[in-house]
Amino acid sequence: MGRASTDAAVLDAGLRAYMLRVYNWMASGLALTGIVAYVIANTALSQAFYTVGRTQSGYLVTQPTLLGWAAILAPLAFVLVLSFGVNRMQKTTVQALFWAFAAAMGASMANLFVIYAGTSIATTFFVTAGMFAAVSLYGYTTNRDLTRMGSFLMMGLIGIIIAGLVNMFVGSTALQFAISVLGVLIFTGLTAYDTQRIKADYIEFAYAEGSDEAAKRSVFDALGLYLNFVNLFQFMLQFMGVRNQSN
Repeated sequence: MGRASTDAAVLDAGLRAYMLRVYNWMASGLALTGIVAYVIANTALSQAFYTVGRTQSGYLVTQPTLLGWAAILAPLAFVLVLSFGVNRMQKTTVQALFWAFAAAMGASMANLFVIYAGTSIATTFFVTAGMFAAVSLYGYTTNRDLTRMGSFLMMGLIGIIIAGLVNMFVGSTALQFAISVLGVLIFTGLTAYDTQRIKADYIEFAYAEGSDEAAKRSVFDALGLYLNFVNLFQFMLQFMGVRNQSN
């Protein structure tokens, strides 16, 4: 009985340390993304990534350059490489790819500082952070099995990706609004699901503290939560963001 209690306490302590490492990686990645996006948007570097125009209503819009499209597509390449190669890579390689991914995401999101007012970006970020923290805590503490919900949410994610591609040609504001609503719901749910999955994986595999496996998995798990946060933030920005207008 005493041995079982001791083992459970050790596992619980290891899990808390592991989750803290995951959240630290995620927060560091978000910080790097924000810094890169802000620097590019507020320096001459912006001209290499996008051109600025305006709509008939006077709102500022951006059009990616060739380098801008590379920045937009690069994060997908990093995600695929990490997803399929994390088990074969060295710890330092996984970490370097994560930093490169976060920087590329910053470059791809720099135009947000042109399209939206800085105060509304900050407000949306803190609202998103509060939502993310609450939902992630729910996923960590709930006894409800979220596995089935995860499968449903992944199908919904595929659906909004397809709808988004269609709307690039249709240009429907009603469809865009529906996509944004579904996007917030889906990535809120995925945050809870992924948090529970990360916890369950640690309990199942019990990564040895300080091992390369624990280091690599913590970065990979942080990547999943990072993606949920960034997508949730961008969908929330479509509701809360105040668009800039040209003078």
